[in-house]
Amino acid sequence: MKSCGLRCLFILLSLPCLIQASLSPDYYRKTCPDFDQTLVEIVSQKQIAAPTTAAGTLRLFFHDCMVDGCDASILVASTPRKTSERDADINHSLPGDAFDLITRIKTAVELKCPNVVSCSDILVGATRSLVSMVGGPRINVKFGRKDSLVSEMDRVEGKLARPNMTMEHIISIFEKSGLTVQEMVALVGAHTIGFSHCKEFASRIFNSKNQSDLNAAAPEGMNPKYAAELRKLCANYTKDEEMSAFNDVFTPGKFDNMYYKNLKHGYGLLESDQAIASDNRTRSLVDLYARNETAFFDAFAKAMEKVSEQKVKTEKHGDVRRRCDQYNDYKG
Repeated sequence: MKSCGLRCLFILLSLPCLIQASLSPDYYRKTCPDFDQTLVEIVSQKQIAAPTTAAGTLRLFFHDCMVDGCDASILVASTPRKTSERDADINHSLPGDAFDLITRIKTAVELKCPNVVSCSDILVGATRSLVSMVGGPRINVKFGRKDSLVSEMDRVEGKLARPNMTMEHIISIFEKSGLTVQEMVALVGAHTIGFSHCKEFASRIFNSKNQSDLNAAAPEGMNPKYAAELRKLCANYTKDEEMSAFNDVFTPGKFDNMYYKNLKHGYGLLESDQAIASDNRTRSLVDLYARNETAFFDAFAKAMEKVSEQKVKTEKHGDVRRRCDQYNDYKG
């Protein structure tokens, strides 16, 4: 070890740079030249047919990448012997349209370029295209990731924020992933599209002693009329778990800065959303993004690029799955 000296130290310090350097926008230019065009075509078709696909895929991206990096571990189906990340309780509500989209793209790409394009690159590329398609910023993503060889349910807890967490807890989760408070506030702006199931915010809008009380006082920071409408909408949520509300009540299908404007007027759906508008560490950023959509778009795109390039799996620690929901050595 002593003979290695400064040379070994330099190599160790350079490893993160070498991993990032292996990613490139043109990674598939020679090995699968039609990859990007194929992806964009299928993404467009799916989004037109199912308009909530953009929000669902963006959420799938976060639930994959915040747990040990963008490695498509969220796509692996559980087996009788192993329970995968996909079956962690926080992932139960991930939408089927997002999984279906990745499957469609993978099937088409495999016909053109067998065993070349990873599922993790497909998820990252699809997310990029969908954000742009619904009005959001262009995210400059790179390709060359390999798919994980491991997907375990126990690895999920503590790496994804929950709606009822304190701001201190949420900030700590993002910091452990190498993300700053500013990057966290920008990334949470993804709630400008999509919806949340009533069970995720029921404890906020209903009286804990009387879940049927439609005239309960509005939670602190929430617009009273908005709270009343949410109670009507979710009145039977215990009987119908699919009942949900848009995260952004005004422009739910458009990626814009309305999410932050809503927070300033008491239209934050989740408890964690409204907390961002009042916490001293985050309030100024909410104010900035509410009045300046360009600043939000720029911050969001840069933060997404950073998330997409963390903990990238290389040849030694990953693979290109033939099916996104199964490892290549799966015997059934």
